[in-house]
Amino acid sequence: MSKDAVDTAQVAAHPQAIGTIPADAGDAGYSKGLKARHVNMIAIGGAIGTGLFLGAGGRLRDAGPALAIAYLVAGVFAFFVVKALGELVLYRPSSGSFVSYAREFLGEKGAYVAGWMYFLNWSTTGIADITAIALYTHYWSMFTSIPQWVLALIALAVVLAVNLISVRIFGEMEFWFAIIKVATLVGFMLIGIFLLATQHDVGGQTPGVSMITDHGGILPHGVMPVVLVMQGVIFSYAALELVGVAAGETAEPQKIVPRAVNSIMWRVALFYVGSVVLLALLLPSSVYSGDQSPFVTVLSKIGVPAADDVMNLVVLTAAMSSLNSGLYSTGRILRSMAMSGSAPRFTGVMSRSQVPYGGILLTCAVCVLGVGLNFLVPSKAFEIVLNVASLGIISTWVIIMICHLVFVRRARAGLVERPHFRLPGSPVTEIATIAFLLAVIVLMWNDHEVGRKTVLLVPVIAVMLVAGWFGVRRRVAQNAELQKPGGPTG
Repeated sequence: MSKDAVDTAQVAAHPQAIGTIPADAGDAGYSKGLKARHVNMIAIGGAIGTGLFLGAGGRLRDAGPALAIAYLVAGVFAFFVVKALGELVLYRPSSGSFVSYAREFLGEKGAYVAGWMYFLNWSTTGIADITAIALYTHYWSMFTSIPQWVLALIALAVVLAVNLISVRIFGEMEFWFAIIKVATLVGFMLIGIFLLATQHDVGGQTPGVSMITDHGGILPHGVMPVVLVMQGVIFSYAALELVGVAAGETAEPQKIVPRAVNSIMWRVALFYVGSVVLLALLLPSSVYSGDQSPFVTVLSKIGVPAADDVMNLVVLTAAMSSLNSGLYSTGRILRSMAMSGSAPRFTGVMSRSQVPYGGILLTCAVCVLGVGLNFLVPSKAFEIVLNVASLGIISTWVIIMICHLVFVRRARAGLVERPHFRLPGSPVTEIATIAFLLAVIVLMWNDHEVGRKTVLLVPVIAVMLVAGWFGVRRRVAQNAELQKPGGPTG
């Protein structure tokens, strides 16, 4: 084949290069309503959630001060994932994000798996979020008479309305949610540093290194508890990939995305690692509990008035932010899939305000089913959905790294061009990240209570994905034929 023929084939494969139609049909019709401050705060908000505000207490008790190392290690690999996704975004911004990239580099089967596993992650996370919102609201006596399912539905309705109005309203809501979370963390860290510097009494204890050395050291319970909490640590970082989805609805992704991605690493180090180190220096790790925010534990020990009320409001905000992000991202991902035929047709429908409301409503429908799950098994619902969600996020991150591996391979073959913003150390970085993520799933088997049951779900989910693919493959093939250059829509 001649060089001209190869060049022609490459242009046909990447019609965005000549500015005719979007490379992903699902990218058509979106507004560019997200500003730089929205995307930056979406990046921050994705890195700070209930996993830190609430979940860190139980993990610190189980793993000890070594939890800070777990957050750091997982944070480094999470940064690699977002860096790889950022490079793909600059190569070709898409609201379909990693599903669109999986379609280009792994084929329709890869896009199908990526999309539905991501939907599994956010739909189950949404169930956990509305459950958490209802529980946190019940904390205040004025709401205790309202049934939990009513509060859950009210929260879902409010966030749904915000998502359906416009992308700018979503961005504005996320901006202020992130402001609240960051301000709370900065305020606590300043208080913690003051307590350390002045050796102020904290619940009858003198803060300092002795809180670690005199209570079993960094690993008071050994290495295994640190390994077992890694699944929850990774889930804490879920939503970092939102930067890639949001880039499809911003006017200047080449300028905004690199700044947002590069800032994630120091935010992880400061907010997660820094907070856990402070918590470990202020009180023995055994004092913390999974039933109470570790920040509330510290503040209550020094007699800060209304500490519980303030932190409950912040955790409530974090859960609302997570639900908001889940509806936003799944709406865009499902639309990309619908345009290729691997998701129901109605999930590809756009509103007059350029919002893919079909996919958003589908995620909402699953969340409503979650209210029933809470009614049937209230004591286990939260645990069940969080573990299913962790499988979804791990598989999504693995697919992002595989896509990047193929992208780099094609770039070296001269088929595509890598942007200046790059993931360093390829292919070692991608392979190491994939190995780490898969190792987390394997090591979950050692957790007999929760982890093993979660791993046993893997073959069940695999069977469901295979069955679903056989149900949509004909429509996917037909859509691919229609969207070929020169075809009816070409």
